[in-house]
Formats: sequence, structure tokens, C-alpha cells
Amino acid sequence: MIEIVCDTHEERIIKLLQKLYPITSTNIKNELNLSEEIVIRVLKKFQVKGIVELDILPDKTYVSLLRNDIHFVGKKRQRKFIKHKKSKKTDQEEYDGIMYS
Repeated sequence: MIEIVCDTHEERIIKLLQKLYPITSTNIKNELNLSEEIVIRVLKKFQVKGIVELDILPDKTYVSLLRNDIHFVGKKRQRKFIKHKKSKKTDQEEYDGIMYS
């Protein structure tokens, strides 16, 4: 089983490969708004690990997902900020001291 850390470029690329087939490295770059260097670096890393196969042609590079036993690990962060309500004081403390005006 291959473990991929959540919230990384690797996770985004793997999920896109699972969803779309056939796909080129240029399509991955455009879909995920990543630079070409990042996409190629991640894909070559996956090729060395045996996760994907790159079919390099003169004008395109096709990407094929070879493994399906991928497990995503890590804690997902909450993307939306939650605003907590502050309780209002209902009991106003009375002051029995001297009042200044």
C-alpha cells in the first residue's frame, strides 16, 4: 500500500489521475494551476516508485496510473474559519463605591 500525505501536490495529482484518463502532463498543469517543473518533478518521483507510467512523445507526455492501492494519510486542516460566539454577560455587577462624574 502506498501512503500519500494529504494536502500536498502529490495528493492533488493522484486524485486527478484517478478521476481523468487519458491525461497529459499539460492537462495536469492546467487543471491544478501548478508550474510545469512541479508537475514533472512529482511525476518522475511517482515513476521511480512505480505508481505512474510516463509515455513521453515529442509534443506531449501521457500519464497512466499503474497502482490503485493508494492510501491518503495525514490530518486534513479545516479550510473555513469557525467563529465562536461569545456569551454576553446578563448579570451586571453593581458597584457600590463612589461615583465620579
